[in-house]
Amino acid sequence: MTDTLVIVFVKNIKLGTVKTRLAKTIGDISAFEVYTELVKITENATATLPVDKHIYFSDTVVSTKWPNDFKTVQNGADLGERMLNAFKDGFKAGYKKIVLIGSDLPDINASHILQGLEVLKDNDVVFGPAEDGGYYLVGMSKMVASIFTNKPWSQPNLLEVTLQELHNNNTTIGTLATLNDIDNYEDLIVSDFYKSNLKLQEKIQQLND
Repeated sequence: MTDTLVIVFVKNIKLGTVKTRLAKTIGDISAFEVYTELVKITENATATLPVDKHIYFSDTVVSTKWPNDFKTVQNGADLGERMLNAFKDGFKAGYKKIVLIGSDLPDINASHILQGLEVLKDNDVVFGPAEDGGYYLVGMSKMVASIFTNKPWSQPNLLEVTLQELHNNNTTIGTLATLNDIDNYEDLIVSDFYKSNLKLQEKIQQLND
């Protein structure tokens, strides 16, 4: 066991349940294909990290994903409660620095995650801002539960509201580079992830012809 933990939140890859906003434009099967690729990117980004990893699935553990890492199921009524409980588990287990990421980031790589952990050496909290006003990474060197309570989830002011509250409470904060997650069709077609993945383009085109 190291004193550092990376938590990955993964939605179980089931038809009709992933990337629902994207699916409204390109259909459930195409959205399923996109999310499958994004999970592969996340798995690759975390594969060689020299720290412990805990993988939290939305519904059921998938043994073939992250085969050598601890896996469990998310617990909580909403996203905030599920993230809070995952951090509580980590700190209770004795970890000193914990970073949590999602699994819909086409540009995530190991350096983003390692940089987040580095920032926690001098700060209580770290965020990786997302272009939609939320965040793709959140990390803590001590428990700050307020981050996850009474927040405007999925709204464009999520990070702004969260940062303001933390500043008011004199919490030290670091931020990383801004990345774009894939929530809708516009996000998808402008991403290098999509432009460079000809197989995925062909699949989606065939499905929507």
